[in-house]
Order: sequence, then structure tokens, then C-alpha cells
Amino acid sequence: MCKKLVLLALACLACLGIEAQVSYITTQQFKDSVFDYKTNKEWNYKGDIPCVIDFYTTWCGPCKRLAPIMEELSEQYAGKVRFFKADTEQELELTYVFQISSIPQVLYIPMQGQPILLKGLYPKEEIIKIIDEHLLGVNKK
Repeated sequence: MCKKLVLLALACLACLGIEAQVSYITTQQFKDSVFDYKTNKEWNYKGDIPCVIDFYTTWCGPCKRLAPIMEELSEQYAGKVRFFKADTEQELELTYVFQISSIPQVLYIPMQGQPILLKGLYPKEEIIKIIDEHLLGVNKK
């Protein structure tokens, strides 16, 4: 019963155009909808809500542990934060541009200001704190 309610809620969000899942992003999609580093020197985020990009590979153990956390957070922040993942072995240009040398690495992109790129696997609570404070401007005490 509970699983059916979750699926129904996700379907309702989809009908409203609110994403509640982690989507794969290609290098071209990144340039089209996040930031075109080929034509712009200064960071200028193109999105309509903040986003999080998980740089991963399919064989990485910590990346596999991070994936379900990102899925849960995409549901928790549906309509407030968009979640993407980029395979560093497939999206070589993005990997090079962001100098991804170890994985996982997560790029947190606010509406205003500079993005933050963090290396390693963080606990879910810490990721929530980063999203709340850096992307949404919420200070929880």
C-alpha cells in the first residue's frame, strides 16, 4: 500500500512537471541547460532551480552507496532542487573541465554565486545540510 502511494505521488509530481528523480546528464545537455563553458568565461547558471550533479562511474563502490541517497534526496527536494548524474568514463569532456580525478565528486550549483565541488562520499545528513545552506539559503540550527 505504501509503495503504491509513493508511486502515485511521483506520478502526480510528474504531471505537474516537477522532477523527482536523478537524471543522467550529457556534456551537451550540461552546456545547454547548466553552463556553457565554451562561450562564457564567468560562471552563469542557466537553470531555473538549483541543481546537484553527481560525478560517478559504474564500478565505484562509494558511488554505488551514494546513488540511493541522491534518489531519496531528489524526492525530498522535488521541485526545489534538480538532481543529475554524469558518468566520468562516458562524459570525458565534463570530467576534464571539472578536473575530476577521484570519485565520487558532487557539484552543488546554487541559483546565484559559484558552485561547490566536493570530493568523496558524505553522509546523507551532511548532504542535506549543504543543500539547505548553500543551495536554498536555509540555516538550520
